Amino acid sequence: MSQPINRSNKLFRGAFTAIVTPFSTDGASVDFARLHEHIQFQAAGRVAGIVPCGTTGESPTLSEVEHHRVIETAIKVGQPLGLKIIAGAGSNSTQHAIDLHRFAHRAGADGALQVNPYYNRPSQEGLYRHFMAIADSSDLPICLYNIPGRTGVTLMPDTAERLAKHPNIQAIKEATGSLDSASEILARTDLALLSGDDSLTLPFASIGGVGVVSVLSNLVPETITNLCEAFNAGDFERARHIHFDLLPLSRGLLTLDVNPVPVKTAMKMLGRDTGTLRLPLCPPTKTVTEAINRLLEAGNLSRALAGTSA
Repeated sequence: MSQPINRSNKLFRGAFTAIVTPFSTDGASVDFARLHEHIQFQAAGRVAGIVPCGTTGESPTLSEVEHHRVIETAIKVGQPLGLKIIAGAGSNSTQHAIDLHRFAHRAGADGALQVNPYYNRPSQEGLYRHFMAIADSSDLPICLYNIPGRTGVTLMPDTAERLAKHPNIQAIKEATGSLDSASEILARTDLALLSGDDSLTLPFASIGGVGVVSVLSNLVPETITNLCEAFNAGDFERARHIHFDLLPLSRGLLTLDVNPVPVKTAMKMLGRDTGTLRLPLCPPTKTVTEAINRLLEAGNLSRALAGTSA
């Protein structure tokens, strides 16, 4: 079952921020000035790259024009600052995913995040054919995105093993919450494994994971960078300290309400984003808002980040 493991992929390695999409206060348009500032903030935090137009970026609510402009802005602003741009380009329509994938390639993205098709719940063979069609459409490197809680379908290790034979499929973002699933994928393939859950970044690293697509790094990019640098250098003692320091925040901001509601609420409290959400997402309850504020105060984030320039 197993094969020689090669974790030398340099593109999909380290801390990647699944960036929020800032909106105008009425939610009618993307606030590109805020987006620019946020990308600069990420670069200052030394993350390896950013992932625009993913789950955290509320991609289902973006128009095609907005989706394109967000990716173009990420590339234009981020790449000169040394950031890799992994563009969210997935869809539950294979042809639409191919169109977004080819656009990301033309625009100059470094790679693309391709999520399991959602709502239509394809079989494993359907998943295989979907991702292979995208991989065949362009030479842009692909990070698969396995998130059954959002899509209603799980990419199984057997299928990941088949897909890993395609040279353009180079990584997988595992948001299954399953160390067993991640372990089996790593045992069967040489895909670079990125955690899709902040609280599991270090546990995944213990079996060979090389990074994370992080929600929390919207707030603390340098800390998530330090975590990834520590375990990739073999310094698991330092990594454990960072992991446990972050654990209340990483668990709270992903469980108090659906992502990205808590992180956008936190960013608004810290002066880093409009905090506006697009329907069907809406602001959290007063109880949740108070809980988020307590988490920020416990982590001293309000004092550290409020009013900080990008």
